[in-house]
Amino acid sequence: MELSNLNFTELQDLLKSVDAEISRRETEEKANAKKQILELAKSYGLSLDDVMSKATAAVRKPVEAKYKNPNDVSQTWTGRGRKPAWVQAQLDEGFSLEDLAI
Repeated sequence: MELSNLNFTELQDLLKSVDAEISRRETEEKANAKKQILELAKSYGLSLDDVMSKATAAVRKPVEAKYKNPNDVSQTWTGRGRKPAWVQAQLDEGFSLEDLAI
């Protein structure tokens, strides 16, 4: 088919036909993919719920604080990650981490 030989109306009709065919084939492809996925899951003894369920993440309990600010006991630090400004200030004043330990 030579597109340059089609008039404007014929091109628009062709575009509508192409869009409809793309939509039909997309639906068909998705249905086939879904069928293949279900067959694969069944071959491994899995149900759809098994496949679609989110993996349960291990629940971590919060890490206990190891250090506290002697000037403000509400400020604590677990010893993980970047040192808070109050820890660095205490270290700069000559304190050690052992001095700040809870």
